[in-house]
Amino acid sequence: MSTNREVIIRSGFRGLKYVDGRFEQVLEAGRYELPRRRALGRRVPRVDIALVDLRERELNIKGQEILTADKVAVRVNIITHFRVTDPVAAVERVADYADRVYSDVQLAARRSLASMSLEAILTNRNQLSEDILRDVEGVSAGYGVEIIRADVKDLVFPGNLQDVMNRVLTAQRLAEAQMVEARTRAEREALEATSRAETTRRTAEADATAKRIRADAEVDALRRLAEAAEAYAQHPALLRLRELETLGALGANAEARLYIGFDKHVSLSEAP
Repeated sequence: MSTNREVIIRSGFRGLKYVDGRFEQVLEAGRYELPRRRALGRRVPRVDIALVDLRERELNIKGQEILTADKVAVRVNIITHFRVTDPVAAVERVADYADRVYSDVQLAARRSLASMSLEAILTNRNQLSEDILRDVEGVSAGYGVEIIRADVKDLVFPGNLQDVMNRVLTAQRLAEAQMVEARTRAEREALEATSRAETTRRTAEADATAKRIRADAEVDALRRLAEAAEAYAQHPALLRLRELETLGALGANAEARLYIGFDKHVSLSEAP
């Protein structure tokens, strides 16, 4: 008669082999023969196999009522996905790793919610999930478990708080939109005022430049007349030549009329 017994470890599991209560080794998936407790009247070491499931598991943490930073009671439901990465640590370091995951996620959710206002929770639920995951992943690694996800599934508020908060958020969004509109209008008016001031400045500069040009032209014309007068005074022949040129130009015009005056009057007594 065989003195051995068989144990089969399926894929996705590991077996922790204990000999007389002491951990000996981790068994991979496969078939193993273990000795019977007694063989031919003599006692043999007692061998036990503890199976550990390494597959991803889901843990639903329901109905946790937690106070937010602004003292509002919120009931939260959290879905946690985890898996065992170190079967020895999961079995040896904690009494029940699934219960430990439950309590760690619960405490992480309390800490995270207690640091957030109700508005922040309503507008950014993903942050809550990220905070919970970041809080527990380091702790769970200490007992051989990886927390894959810790998603906030439901948020339940007391009474009609949900409706009140929705109205508050709507009012805040409307106020923000009005503020943006007012800021845009103020910026547009400021831009228009700046544009008008710039136009006025440029117009004034153009007018001043035109006046300066006219004044310079008048001064130049007067200077030329003064120079001509001085030249005529120094050279009377030039003035006479100018007169003859003017008379010639007038004589070429059929409609021009010339009136010539005489400075001397001849008396009858002086007539021959």
